[in-house]
Amino acid sequence: MIRIAQSEGWILVDHRDHARLAGEIARHWGNEAFSHPEPFAHIVTAVSRHDDAWAERDALPCVVVGGKPGGFSRELVGTYSAFEHIDLADYLRVRGRATETVARDDPFAAILVSMHTVNLLTEQADLDGLGAKERELHGDFIRAQLRRQEELATTFREDAQWNGAVDPPRLRRAFEFLQACDSLSLIVCVRYPERIALRHRHPRTDGELVEIHCEPVDEETFQVAPWPFDAVELNFRVPCRHIAQTTFGGDAELRAAHASALLDDLRVRLVP
Repeated sequence: MIRIAQSEGWILVDHRDHARLAGEIARHWGNEAFSHPEPFAHIVTAVSRHDDAWAERDALPCVVVGGKPGGFSRELVGTYSAFEHIDLADYLRVRGRATETVARDDPFAAILVSMHTVNLLTEQADLDGLGAKERELHGDFIRAQLRRQEELATTFREDAQWNGAVDPPRLRRAFEFLQACDSLSLIVCVRYPERIALRHRHPRTDGELVEIHCEPVDEETFQVAPWPFDAVELNFRVPCRHIAQTTFGGDAELRAAHASALLDDLRVRLVP
């Protein structure tokens, strides 16, 4: 769940809908200055579906400290406090399903989803709050994901039609592209109030690696520079729920409010 604080309540966006927005952003990446990575269709699948496994959890939201709905918020942009107020074993099961849910339909996309998961839980994660047993669980999970990536990649190395798609530099480029689209979607979904760089630097068609920044113009409009997209501006609508209540006494109260919440669209406009 992604949450946006309002003066009299919350706007809530499901992880899957945020990921679908990331996928739509990915589809438009590419112009004279920027190209997109290949195999593009499979990479877009990875971007669009990297949060498919969160559907069940988002349908049953939980209350965290302070009576707030649990979820990703603007305070977490640029950080990853994944282990706060959660059961780690359950959380890792969801993360594991994220890989396998996609692997059934698109094994190449699943490699990228797994790379994204491992990066979130290692390079970006703060492990200081984990006890010895949790660290062991975490380490076992990471090793299992790395083995799964290699297992999936092996099938493509043996198929000449994939033309080196799983060579490490190409996988790295595809993974960084996924994270850029993911970060831009999160930034606009939480209405991040300041200028911020997307994850990683990205190649221009002249070979130069550049940072791409996003900066709010108004509540719905965000400027992206340099502009990597194929249209003069992009407009999106993301399904969301409005809940007119600021705190909740427990999960049951939040879930009742979530089930009866007003359905709406979060409007997003990207401009150069």
